[in-house]
Order: sequence, then structure tokens, then C-alpha cells
Amino acid sequence: MYTQDAARGAGDSGGGKSAEHAEGVEAILRIVRRYLNMDVAFVSRFREDDRLLEVLDAETQGPLHLGQSIALTEGYCLKVVRGELPELIPDTSRNAVARALPATTEVPIGSHLSVPIVLPDRHVYGTLCCFSYEPNHSLDERDVMLLRACAEFLALHLQAAARHARDKAYTAATVRAVVAQGAPRIVFQPVYHIPDMRLHGFECLSRFDAEPRRSPDKWFAAAHDAGVGLELEFQAICNALAHLDRMPVGPCMNINSSPEMILSGQLLALRDSGHDLARVVLEVTEHAVVRDYAALSQALQPLRAQGVTLAVDDAGAGYSSMRHILSLEPDIIKLDIELTHGIDADPKRKALAKGLTSFAHEIGSLVVAEGVETATELAMLASLGVDCAQGYHLDRPMDFEQALVRCRGPIEHGRCG
Repeated sequence: MYTQDAARGAGDSGGGKSAEHAEGVEAILRIVRRYLNMDVAFVSRFREDDRLLEVLDAETQGPLHLGQSIALTEGYCLKVVRGELPELIPDTSRNAVARALPATTEVPIGSHLSVPIVLPDRHVYGTLCCFSYEPNHSLDERDVMLLRACAEFLALHLQAAARHARDKAYTAATVRAVVAQGAPRIVFQPVYHIPDMRLHGFECLSRFDAEPRRSPDKWFAAAHDAGVGLELEFQAICNALAHLDRMPVGPCMNINSSPEMILSGQLLALRDSGHDLARVVLEVTEHAVVRDYAALSQALQPLRAQGVTLAVDDAGAGYSSMRHILSLEPDIIKLDIELTHGIDADPKRKALAKGLTSFAHEIGSLVVAEGVETATELAMLASLGVDCAQGYHLDRPMDFEQALVRCRGPIEHGRCG
């Protein structure tokens, strides 16, 4: 079958609509075409001077193709909307207007069904059409009613897709505006070496002071949904590293990066940044599923060769973090906050943390516990051999000047890993 998947990327895709939108419309077309026993079904979108074949489903590849632009004055669609042609034509040879159209013989079109797609605001979006190369005398008014019902459903679907596209565009503009104003603001959460509570480094965390007020994870999630997630991620990394050269030699700086950011190649610019990359810890987050770990490892290699330390975040939280560990051979494994919370009173958390710590040390990785909030949690982690910890019990995230004060105490020297 020749569907949109077979011609993905050909011509105008219809104003940037999402793949999910196109697949939904395509499924409707496939059902309509098969039910009516037609050869071709398509949605045409009316523009100022032409109509665009926005989504198309056909049994075999024919003279029409996805993204094709046809003058409004040519063909059947506009004439059906204007009432110059009936919505149902079982045999085009029996209709004088249809016989006179060049498309009838050029395509050819033996039977034709077409109804307008009218959006809830009464705007005519275009038409839902299907045709067969030979006459089809079995078509009747019930088939027209089916097509009208499908057109109504498509109108609602198209309206929702347009609303989603507007929302994404607004979000993208909002993200770019706050970035232009200097966002995100970076705060620094100290990481301490457990045996002697010496400062090991800082995790750089993003904060947003602009409207709409929402947590950093929601800012990043909204940015990724709007297609500007990597822009925001890279800006956060740049904002964090802007402080590195002002920080005394010793503590490492942890920056968060999604697998997509690493695979994008944008981080390779850090090699020419002039920063001491041996003080940078790259924490791989779980923003997206990694489908090709070989490619991810290859993308990381130039950075690791420059001294960047690799950490896997959220260990113990799910399957993805374990895949990261096994495939990427990180220098640091960070125990997830859900694992450390209440670990002093939960044998299952204790057993899992003990196993992860033992495994990490076996492969030469440092273990850092996140989210430590009580002295008893810290004591339990120390008894399990966990190397470092961070959390509100030890220190809250702080601004850069406060971080400099922390650096004046004893510092664990050497490589961050």
C-alpha cells in the first residue's frame, strides 16, 4: 500500500503538523478508502490560490502524491464545495461537468466522493475526497453520510492539532524570551565526601524566575515538547560553566545533560571553550530512551578524552539508569533520591543501595547519594560504603557567592571521579 509513510518528507507536510496528527488522519483515510472500495483517499487543504494534498492514502502509487499542490480552479474539490459538482459521482462519464475536467481522463477518475471539511468556526479547511479509477455504481447516499461523519471528526482533530501547534509555538517563544533575559539562573548544591565531610564538588541546578512560575523540570519538559529543549539545555550548561573559572581549583562541577544533547554534538564546543574539562562531571539524565548506546558512547568519547567525568543519574530509579550504567561505564553512579529517602528504616532500600554500591566499586566507579535529608540516612549510607552525598541535611542549593564560601574549607583535591 502507498501511504504517507512511503512518501514521508515529500513536499509540504501541511504547515508543520506533528507526526501524530498525520498518522491519525492517515488512519481515517485508510479506513474510508477500504470501506468504500476506492483506490485513492486524501485530505486537501485550501490555500489562497491552490489546494495541498496534505495526507494521502492509496492502494498503489499513482499520479497524485503527498504534498502535491494543485490550483484551486483545477479538479473537483472547489467545485464540490461551491455546489457545481455533486458530492457523490458513481460514474464520472455520466456527469457533463466532470467529463469536461482534464483530471477525469488524465488521472483517470471513474467515480468520485468528496465532502467539505468545515472547522467549528465555520471556516472551510478543505475537502475529504476519495475516488476510484473505474466507475463504482454501488456507491450511494449512505456512503456520503459516512464521509460527512469522517469529515466532522477530522475537523475536530484538525482544530485540536492547530491548537497544540499554537501552544507549542507560544511555549517556544516564551523559552527563548527567558533565555534572552539570562535564564536559567544557576544554583549550586554541594556534594560532600562522606568519611570526612570534605567538599567534593557542586551539582549545578537551574532555576527560573520568570512567568509562568513552575518547577525547573516542568520548564525543561515544556521546552522539549515545544522543540526547543536542546536550546534550553545548552544554555543551562553554558550558564553553569560560566562560573567554573571563578571557582577555586579543586571542587568539580556537575552539569546535567540528556542523551539527546550528547548525541546532538553540541557539547563538542566545550573542547574549545578554554574551561578545565577535568573539573566537569557530565550527569546523564533519563529524559529520553537511548536506542543506540554505541552512538552515545562514541559521542561521549571526545569529551571523556578531554578529561570530562561521566556520571549516571538516578540509579535505582528504573531500567534506563541501569542500561546507562552497563553500557556507558560511568566514573560516578548517583543513587536516586527515592532510594536514599528512608533508607535507614527500609531493608529493601538498604539491600538495593548496598548491591549498587558494591557493583559500582567493583567496576571502579564512585557512588554519590542524592536527597539525603536526615542524619540517620547519612549514617546508613556511610555504613554501606557510599562515597559521597548531597541533600538538604548537608546543604541546600545556594548562589555562587555562597558556594565560594564553601570552597574556603578543606577541599578534596584530585580528579572529580
